[in-house]
Amino acid sequence: ELNKVITKWIFMSTITGFYTGSTESEVEKQFADLRGVTTAEGFVAYLESAIETRFTDDFFTYSLPSSLEGSSASSPSWFGYVASLIVLGTPMLFSTSPLAQYFAIGASGKKGAIDKHHIFPKSYLTKIGYDNDRDRNQIANFTYLDYNTNIEIGDRAPGEYVAAFRERLGEEGYARTCRDNALPLGFESLEYPEFLAKRRVLMAGMVKKAYERLCE
Repeated sequence: ELNKVITKWIFMSTITGFYTGSTESEVEKQFADLRGVTTAEGFVAYLESAIETRFTDDFFTYSLPSSLEGSSASSPSWFGYVASLIVLGTPMLFSTSPLAQYFAIGASGKKGAIDKHHIFPKSYLTKIGYDNDRDRNQIANFTYLDYNTNIEIGDRAPGEYVAAFRERLGEEGYARTCRDNALPLGFESLEYPEFLAKRRVLMAGMVKKAYERLCE
């Protein structure tokens, strides 16, 4: 039971950035709260309560999608989303290889492994008028791909590369890989801002699904 609640605590603290900012004061407050806890059951109950206070329905519906409106490569929300894919054993986009295997101890970190890829390629966005890195590097515009898939997609427009993978995977396989990677079906036909808005909601839903898995 302790292992389970600690896992949930790490998951929550990663996604909410619990220990960022005023870390010292937050830790001091925790220590003060825990002075009155004298049993293992009390410790578990304290952690469960703290997690539930932060992981509310409103957090997943409003706060988390809002926190995904950014371009920081070190965003807690991005790390939390990636952690969720690992918890769920999700295959990478257009692949059958689980993302988790590339984050395992001893996995290859070389160029032949995986790449963080722009779903709407950066050069493509520049061509259609997005010349600001903050717009092009939105968290919701990223996914992990195996290296060969990344090379195959390159700078092609979503409508172009999606057609090729859709034919290769079939409709069912294509729908599955989109669903597993928090991509709205038909994303290649959406305007970029609409795509980002829809994907943020789906990414938040993936995080919630992973949390529910940890609660089982």
